[in-house]
Amino acid sequence: MTASELRQPFPAIEPYDSGLLDVGDGNRIYWETSGNPEGRPALVVHGGPGSGGRRGARTLFDPEVFRIVLFDQRGCGESLPHAADPAVDMRHNTTEHLLADMEALREHLGIDRWLLYGGSWGSTLILAYAERHPERVTGMVLAGVTTTRPQEIDWLYHGLRLLLPVEWERFRAGAPAGVRDDELVEAYRQLMEDPDPGVRAAAAQQWCAWEDAVIAHEDLGTPGQYSAKPDAARLAFVRICAHYFAHAAWLEDGSLLRDAHRLAGIPGVLVHGRLDLSAPLRTAWELSRAWPDAELRIVDDSGHTGSPALRATILAAIARFAE
Repeated sequence: MTASELRQPFPAIEPYDSGLLDVGDGNRIYWETSGNPEGRPALVVHGGPGSGGRRGARTLFDPEVFRIVLFDQRGCGESLPHAADPAVDMRHNTTEHLLADMEALREHLGIDRWLLYGGSWGSTLILAYAERHPERVTGMVLAGVTTTRPQEIDWLYHGLRLLLPVEWERFRAGAPAGVRDDELVEAYRQLMEDPDPGVRAAAAQQWCAWEDAVIAHEDLGTPGQYSAKPDAARLAFVRICAHYFAHAAWLEDGSLLRDAHRLAGIPGVLVHGRLDLSAPLRTAWELSRAWPDAELRIVDDSGHTGSPALRATILAAIARFAE
């Protein structure tokens, strides 16, 4: 395939198999496989947390080469139960649960090793998985790299007020009076557990308005995507996000960078937009220094939600693993 052809995604395809995998605690995660049943396994790990797997990610992979696996993480997408339901117990939705779910899915599908692709929160989850199970990973393509350290969470929901003061004040006003500025994520987590559906809906709307403000400049990407979510998807997304970020994803501060030596011998490509305010470039740069087998590719015109150039870079990176 030529470089110009790699700039376009592959034709849309439908899964040849799908199901709901029982992973315990009353949870069943949606999964699907598409492409070549005998091809090279590749797992797509979605962001958020709580966004649900975007089915369009299938088109990033050559369907003749790859066996493409998508899944929805606990509580979102087509997985059951859905976190929009306030009765769903969030104690059974943590990073450890998701890592166990990925291993259960791998075993269920009879896959020995797979390529991992994902962005934003998906990159954090991939790194945590790969450092836990390096023998199961053939390579990684990470976009919009995050490690979900407290400083990254603080930047997104507090530090960015320096660039977006008006929008941040609106976000701040959505929290109860008396909450400290650095406690907003926990305050929103509590709002998303309120028994009043009106309180939860208002909090979800405010959270997504802030997220959209952070990506509003990304004309080449998909600005406005958070508030555009259907009601149930928006409620689940914000509830899961606030739950994870209020607990720093249950990851020891800096552990993913500290333990990057466990990725030795695993090839990787880190694709990051220079205009990404949600996840500034520094984290990707730090990871590239800690993981010598990874190559950092900076896309000058892209923010967190991508651009044609970023998509082309991802396509080229995945194609490397098809050779």
